[in-house]
Amino acid sequence: MSTALASSQAPSRPPAAPSRWRAVNRRVLPGFGLTLGFALLYLSVIILLPLAATFVKTAGLTWAEFWGHVSSPRVIASYRVTFGASLAAAAFNVPCGVILAWVLVRYPFPGRRVMDALVDLPFALPTAVAGISLTAIYAKTGWLGQWLEPLGIKVAYTPVGIWVALTFIGLPFVVRTVQPILEELEPELEEAAATLGATRLQTLRRVVLPALAPAILTGFALAFARAVGEYGSVVFISGNMPMRTEITPLLIITKLEQYDYAGATALAVVMLVVSFLLLLLIQLTQRWFTRRSRS
Repeated sequence: MSTALASSQAPSRPPAAPSRWRAVNRRVLPGFGLTLGFALLYLSVIILLPLAATFVKTAGLTWAEFWGHVSSPRVIASYRVTFGASLAAAAFNVPCGVILAWVLVRYPFPGRRVMDALVDLPFALPTAVAGISLTAIYAKTGWLGQWLEPLGIKVAYTPVGIWVALTFIGLPFVVRTVQPILEELEPELEEAAATLGATRLQTLRRVVLPALAPAILTGFALAFARAVGEYGSVVFISGNMPMRTEITPLLIITKLEQYDYAGATALAVVMLVVSFLLLLLIQLTQRWFTRRSRS
């Protein structure tokens, strides 16, 4: 009797969840150890081993030999052309990419899907084809070059042509990083700012740009990194003139063709270090913007 009474007063356990509900909590991929091991192996084979081989090859040089390879006047001139044109192209792509993303997100118009697809064209187009096309357009007898040449504006076979090529291949990075943030940014925020008496400039500076700042920095970093290593689209339009329009990737290829592997890896190490430091600075700035916007 007491046993039956106690069992009736005891709280009943909830029924076990069906197997189909328990399966929902299972992860699709295996456990942390296996997936982490695969990720580290893949990262090591694809990225870390080639970079390590570059540094190991350069480590066989003495400091005097290394400095002689990376500080000759011809190499310094190629640094100036490569990094200068890359920074200029990435900086130019920031406002143009933001405006283009704004138009694609906020304004419906005929042909918007076609324009949106054209943004990805530099991704799909082979870089050599892009270089040949730009050269044909901006050469002295090209479609645009024949009109620019009488005005004293030379594009092909000048640093301006390098800038044009790097701008062409870097624009999609800015557009595709800013576009998703603009799609999530509600237009009601701008309407609320206008209701409170803010001008268009104040709305842009205090509402829109703070929300877009991390994405803009990311797009700038991606466009810059892509431009620094670009070869195919630049080698045709630049003219490859030493001390004037010769880029560092072309100089590395030249040294490899001359079997100067030590000199080529030394230049590669310099480009890797400078690119990494610039990207690290941009990432730290992006993190600071993110923390500031959240606070």
